[in-house]
Amino acid sequence: MNVSNTSAPARRDIAADITQKILTQLERGVLPWKKPWDGARTGIVLPRRAGGEPYRGVNVVMLWSASISAGYASPYWLTFKQAAKLGAHVRKGERGEIVVYYGQATKKRVDEAGGESKDAFRFLKSYVAFNADQIENLPTAFYPAPVAASALPLAAHEAWFANLDIKRILTQDLACYIPSKDVIGMPPLAAFDSADQYAATLNHEAVHATGAAHRVGRDMSKRFSAHALAAEELVAEIGASILGAHLGLPPGHLSDHAAYIGHWMKLLKDDKRAFLSAAAQAQTAVDWLLAKAAPPVQQAGALQKEAA
Repeated sequence: MNVSNTSAPARRDIAADITQKILTQLERGVLPWKKPWDGARTGIVLPRRAGGEPYRGVNVVMLWSASISAGYASPYWLTFKQAAKLGAHVRKGERGEIVVYYGQATKKRVDEAGGESKDAFRFLKSYVAFNADQIENLPTAFYPAPVAASALPLAAHEAWFANLDIKRILTQDLACYIPSKDVIGMPPLAAFDSADQYAATLNHEAVHATGAAHRVGRDMSKRFSAHALAAEELVAEIGASILGAHLGLPPGHLSDHAAYIGHWMKLLKDDKRAFLSAAAQAQTAVDWLLAKAAPPVQQAGALQKEAA
């Protein structure tokens, strides 16, 4: 879309547009939530609003995806009006990205006896945001300099995980969450290529574990169906990526999970709101994990692989 200070048309099918964008990426074998920064940045950086607050849910994935495609280095995204208020302007011909949020309204309902009541319902709304790299004359703070590698030490990640009170057992070669026992099974550290990969896998399984009824609680009754399994894996994948950004894991830590791409494509083709739902559930899972155990302070240096 061209430079504009207006919102997207009200009748636009936002869910369908988002789903089509994700499907296009998956058809190319690209996971929009994997390795969101390349080159100038060494860690996963959450996209941020003009005031510095990180975006959430599906907006994180969509803005990461846009940054990958266009090669944006800045994590900041502003509206046309926000840029103008700062004395800056969007370059002519630049195209913005859709940012979504939920509005709420009420609808009058009349029952059989003639009684009236109001039902609240939510609906998707959107606006257009531009990356700081598309905007001229912004303050220099919107263009952070490249940073040196700074990853979370494994010991700090282990201490963070311990505060979650989620039981972990040693398995031979399979990482998994076992709902019936409410435990995470993890192979020894030596089975992984790096400590980053171990930590990321543990994060993935921790997101799965939030599905338990006494945590966030997700419907796991149909977890053995192909669609339900694909949906839950999508929640864990997106959640692990967002969680990794909060914990300071480097961008290359996420696994491909290529075997699920076909299932995800079918899921999204069958349900245009499946990705929106998965991203929302992933954000809820991350919120629970970070509320239970605050992110540790990052320390300089890459994760060091220790003896298992």
